Amino acid sequence: MPATVLFPGSDWGLAGNTTSKDGLAERYALALFDLADEAKSLDAVAENLRGLKQLIEESSDLQALIRSPLYGRDQQSKAMQAVLEKAEADDLTRRFVLVITQNRRLFSLPDIIDAYLAELAHRRGEISADVTAAVSLTKTQEKALLDTIAKSVGGKVQLNVKVDPDLLGGLIVKVGSRMVDTSIKSKLQRLQFAMKGVG
Repeated sequence: MPATVLFPGSDWGLAGNTTSKDGLAERYALALFDLADEAKSLDAVAENLRGLKQLIEESSDLQALIRSPLYGRDQQSKAMQAVLEKAEADDLTRRFVLVITQNRRLFSLPDIIDAYLAELAHRRGEISADVTAAVSLTKTQEKALLDTIAKSVGGKVQLNVKVDPDLLGGLIVKVGSRMVDTSIKSKLQRLQFAMKGVG
């Protein structure tokens, strides 16, 4: 008989209260982290969550599904089941996402994912680096970037990469609160602003 899985929900005083979105996301993320740790599937869940995050970032329809109050609980559940199957998510990740969907907390999923990955990195003494690139990076490019960031921050680094075709080139790297911007688009914008000041 499978073990009962408990996640924070309305019975835990989260529904209808004034808990901040960040606090809510962290509480769900920690609940998932503890269950994944117990099941010895921290990395599997992390991989599932990274895949889900990428799917959300790449799909405006999926973004609308998780954020719009116009979709009912059943509609969201059915759609998320299909998304989870497509992402080949493991059982724990599936159950977790469906629980937060039933609790009407699906809008917090991107924040929950970030909080889970941040907690995993923290527990392992890693530094999390968010990288936005104009195009997908190859494994070689990711490794080179990882090595460069690790040398500059002096520690182990976990890369979270997303693609933004609107970037004209280069990368935007955020390590903690530090922003390292090598985007051509940003440089052009700064140049335009500077030129506007020339009279």
